[in-house]
Amino acid sequence: MKISINQISFNIVKNLIKNSDKLQLKVKTGALDCTIIDAGINTPGSIEAGLLISEVCLGGLGRVSITPSNFFDDSTIMQISIHSAHPVLACLGSQYAGWSLSSGDFFSLGSGPVRSIAQKEEIFNVLKYTDNYEETVTILEVDKEPPVEIVQKVSEDCKIKSKNLVFVLTPTTSVAGNIQVVARVLEVAIHKIHELGFPLERIESGFGTAPLPPLGKNFVSAMGRTNDSIIYGGNVQLVVNGPENDLINLAKDLPSSNSKDYGKTFKKIFEEYNQDFYKIDGSLFSPARVIINSKESGKVYNSGNINKEIIKSSFES
Repeated sequence: MKISINQISFNIVKNLIKNSDKLQLKVKTGALDCTIIDAGINTPGSIEAGLLISEVCLGGLGRVSITPSNFFDDSTIMQISIHSAHPVLACLGSQYAGWSLSSGDFFSLGSGPVRSIAQKEEIFNVLKYTDNYEETVTILEVDKEPPVEIVQKVSEDCKIKSKNLVFVLTPTTSVAGNIQVVARVLEVAIHKIHELGFPLERIESGFGTAPLPPLGKNFVSAMGRTNDSIIYGGNVQLVVNGPENDLINLAKDLPSSNSKDYGKTFKKIFEEYNQDFYKIDGSLFSPARVIINSKESGKVYNSGNINKEIIKSSFES
């Protein structure tokens, strides 16, 4: 594939920088002359910034918008909608937060098109995609700037001068952070499909929606609500090739309700595991409801259900 997700997404990054005042972002020079875009730490950020950052996360290969919610209750009136004609590359090659970046007390899972240049994850052996653009952007869900050690690591691993690196910081408690996490509803479905061993090349296009939660008062609350949006409120529709029986089984296996941890708010699950994220059953990270549309037969297979009760409990607690 000749598409450069870094080149495409960097045009969006330039827009963020150019319109930083309007978008309520703060742009500054960070360690080793990298560029820091603060989207919610020392500045409010904005809805518009959250949508654009979500599209950067997708490597510029997806569109993200806010539309009226199908919940129509006191919890939320809006939802995040996403679509991509390159869902596998956009979601697993860029948006997925899979690159561990840590130094001292700083830890984050890096996401964004930078991952396709660094090539530090096994998934790129499956995707067989690499990018070599001279500028790149890393999205970090943090509430502080990356230290010099992290900037140096990204620079060295990508073989890109640090002055050509951009880090976008989106704390979960911020408006932009809230949006960019929920905008991963399609990504969690694609990742789950990969975990199930289904051939990724059979996925042609994808759509997803999830309710936009109210902002949480702290990290745990915000993380809980954004995860509940996807796990209990997420809808994903995919156009897929392959034998009908494979698609029927995929539809059955994909929803979050297959997880042994399903049925409680994410915050409660997280606390029951003593806030150890990695003890949570991985199959929980899926949309609530899926629709598989067969490219060959035109038939539709759906499974799972929206759990409004848990959504309401999560958003109003």
